[in-house]
Amino acid sequence: MRRTHRRLAASAAGLVLLPVALVGCGFGGGDEDESPAKPARVPAEEAATRSRERVQAYLDAMAAKDVDAGRSQLCALLHDGFDLGATGPNGDFADHFKVPEAAITDIRSGPRGQEVSVSVSVAVGKRTVTRPLVFTVTRDGSDWCIASEAPGSAPAAPSPTGVFVPE
Repeated sequence: MRRTHRRLAASAAGLVLLPVALVGCGFGGGDEDESPAKPARVPAEEAATRSRERVQAYLDAMAAKDVDAGRSQLCALLHDGFDLGATGPNGDFADHFKVPEAAITDIRSGPRGQEVSVSVSVAVGKRTVTRPLVFTVTRDGSDWCIASEAPGSAPAAPSPTGVFVPE
């Protein structure tokens, strides 16, 4: 008799908990739209667009010598380094550099974010060189920012006109 009471108690407990378990699994009582929030995945098109915008704004700031506008395109972690070197002798915003031309040449996904390849012509006096650069753009919270700038992979070589161009 004791055995029967245990079975009945276990069965009754199971039946009482069944609706709770089914609701937890998505069955019964609840809106279909109330699913747990999934981490937002950024579509590739949006990532490429936002990356292009950030890098183009940085290139435009370089050409205009607008240090504040250039700084605002960078991730917060880069601000101190940028402040120290941007207008220095080899900085992107140095007074003696002119940027007659800068163009985005490619955008692709990389291991740390979107890699935006650019070709930048820099004039110093009468000499102009064109160098490939790669900017890594990443999402920082809800915003996008430039996380790094590095030399591009294509070596530069002199052209017949004396202007250096990437090969």
